[in-house]
Amino acid sequence: MTRVDIHADDYAYTPEVSKDILECIKAGCLDSFSIICNTSYFEECMDLLYKEIPSLPYLPKISIHLDLPEGLHDKNGLPMSWGKLFLKSYLPGRKEFKEILKADLRDQIRKTQAVIDKCISVSKENGVECSQEGIRLDSHVHTHLIPVVWEALTDVIFEDGLNVEFIRNPKEPIMPFVKQTSLWKTYSLVNIVKNRILMFYSGKADRYMSEHNMNKMYMWGLVMSGHMDYDRIQKVYPEMLKKAQKEGRDLEILLHPGKASKEEFDDSLDADNFNGFSASDNRHIEKDAVLRIREISG
Repeated sequence: MTRVDIHADDYAYTPEVSKDILECIKAGCLDSFSIICNTSYFEECMDLLYKEIPSLPYLPKISIHLDLPEGLHDKNGLPMSWGKLFLKSYLPGRKEFKEILKADLRDQIRKTQAVIDKCISVSKENGVECSQEGIRLDSHVHTHLIPVVWEALTDVIFEDGLNVEFIRNPKEPIMPFVKQTSLWKTYSLVNIVKNRILMFYSGKADRYMSEHNMNKMYMWGLVMSGHMDYDRIQKVYPEMLKKAQKEGRDLEILLHPGKASKEEFDDSLDADNFNGFSASDNRHIEKDAVLRIREISG
C-alpha cells in the first residue's frame, strides 16, 4: 500500500523559517520534516521545537537535512555548489575529497541526530506520539545522489553501523506532469532538467533501498520546485498517486513552507540561495499548500 508523506525541508535554517514549519506541525499537517544543522540559528531553532513538543498533536518523523553547498567551501572560500561537487566525482583528487566529505557528513549526522534523539525523548516523556525508529537522511538540493557524495554517505552509514530507516530518493515521474496539458506553460525548464538528471542517478538509491529492506519511493517536488502551490498540486495529485500505487512505491510530497526574513541573513547562509529561494514569497504559497493538502490526500 502506498504511503503518502507530506514533508517540509529546512527546519533550523532561520527562526522565521522554523516558526512557519512549526505552525504546520502544530496544525497536524506534516508527516515529516528535516533539520539543517550548519547555520548559526541551529540551537535557537531547536529550543523553539523542544518547547512546543509537549503540546503537539504528534511529532512528525524527523530527517537530517545534509547541507554540503553551504557546509563546504572551495579553495576560494566560496560555497561548494552542486556543479562543483559533481565535478569532484570525475576530477583528480577524488579519493582525498571523498575523505573530506565523509568527515563533514559524519559530523552533520552526529550533530543533527543528537537533537532528533532529544526530540523523540521529549515526545515520549510527554505522551506525544512519534513513530520514528531509525535515522532518516535527505539533503539540500539533493546532493547526496552525486556519485562521490553517495559513496561517502554510504561508507559512513556502513562504517558507523548506523540504523537508517529512510534515505530520500529524488526520483520523480514525469508523466503525471505531461498529462496535465493545461499546466505545461507553468513548469520551469530548469526544474525539468533537474528532474531528468536526478532520475538518471536515482537507480543506485533504488538498489540500496532494496538491499536494505527500505520501501522504494517517488519524490514529488522537482518540476514544481520553488512553487509547490495548492492548485497545481490538486490537479497533478491523482495521476502522481496512481503512478506510485502502480509501481508499489511510497510518495513523498516535498515542500518548503518556511520563509526567511531579509534581516536574518548572515555569513552562515549562501546569499544566492537565501535571496532567490528562502526569502521568497513563494515559501508562503507552499505553506498555504501544506495547510490545505489534507483536503486532497486525506
